[in-house]
Amino acid sequence: MKEILKLNAISPLADKALGKAYKTVDTSADPIAIMLRSFSMHDYDLPRSVLAVARAGAGTNNIPVKDYAERGVVVFNTPGANANAVKELCLAALLLASRGITDGMEWTRTLTGDDVAKQVEKGKKQFAGHEIMGKTLGVVGLGAIGVQVGNNAVKLGMNVLGYDPYITIDSAWKLNHNITKIDELDELFAESDYITLHVPLTDGTRGLVNAATIAKMKDGVNIVNLSRGELCVNADIVAAVKSGKIHSYITDFASPELLNVHGITVLPHLGASTEEAEDNCAVMAAQELADFLDNGNIKNSVNFPACAAPRAGACRITIVHRNVKFVLNSITDIVSGAGINIENFVSQSRGDYAYTILDVDSAISDKLLSQISACDNVIRVRKI
Repeated sequence: MKEILKLNAISPLADKALGKAYKTVDTSADPIAIMLRSFSMHDYDLPRSVLAVARAGAGTNNIPVKDYAERGVVVFNTPGANANAVKELCLAALLLASRGITDGMEWTRTLTGDDVAKQVEKGKKQFAGHEIMGKTLGVVGLGAIGVQVGNNAVKLGMNVLGYDPYITIDSAWKLNHNITKIDELDELFAESDYITLHVPLTDGTRGLVNAATIAKMKDGVNIVNLSRGELCVNADIVAAVKSGKIHSYITDFASPELLNVHGITVLPHLGASTEEAEDNCAVMAAQELADFLDNGNIKNSVNFPACAAPRAGACRITIVHRNVKFVLNSITDIVSGAGINIENFVSQSRGDYAYTILDVDSAISDKLLSQISACDNVIRVRKI
């Protein structure tokens, strides 16, 4: 039984999804793969035996993705597996931003005496807030989570604007037809009473909400950030909240400067932490690993292209290589030159890297694999 190393606690449902050929373990000298959640791998000494890493979650900032690509290690994530959990917390955040719920709870805890009910009736007006129905919500990022947030906000009676220049066909099909697609982010900022962020952290999105972009927003805007803390410049958020430009900022990324500021609600990082979400992520990560290890198929990788094919022939060869000319010619020449017929051939590229699956009609010798491995720009070869 081959070992898959856990660098964080992973739902036991992962073992069921992996099947009998694999088991998850807490320690291993030569694991075939790794599963993790938040563990930082940037300074981690990756065993040479590892073929793949699966993150039970969407973000992979804790994994040196580019470095692992150079080593031929496929990195998977689990997009959408925790989407419902984050969506529910986001909807709760919209209500927290609108009504004085947290302030009201804190105030109520201070009440004493036999006339508490009268004190509540007298003081409740300061926490009344306003309704979200009929207000405009701007959803920045229409991936698995953003689509669910937008669709549910429509059901709550909100006018929803959506911005995502990279929206996938799958997300577009799922998007409620009442959501208005916005082409310019500045337009969304200007028209929204509420703004919720659902984009990954990249060089292009870091500091997306800053003094300049906040100035383009409505006075009294409400911002929800359950995606990545660095999407917002905290100092600019604090200044805008204190001035009244931002009515409420809600995030689950704690930072010292955000604490104890009236108008800012900092939650623990709970977005994807429900039991159901952790189970869903673990199962999806395990299924991705099992299909890759058993069949060489890649789905939901962040450093290699999606590439899959049904099994054919007597043996399957998978090749991780750089996306340059003539690599495939070199590989097929070696296989054909050995008198072996290629029954199925699939190759996909993504940026600097590519992945090829070859199904052949006879067994492949270690010598032949070594010849393929020796080709220029070939990073890793595997026989299944």
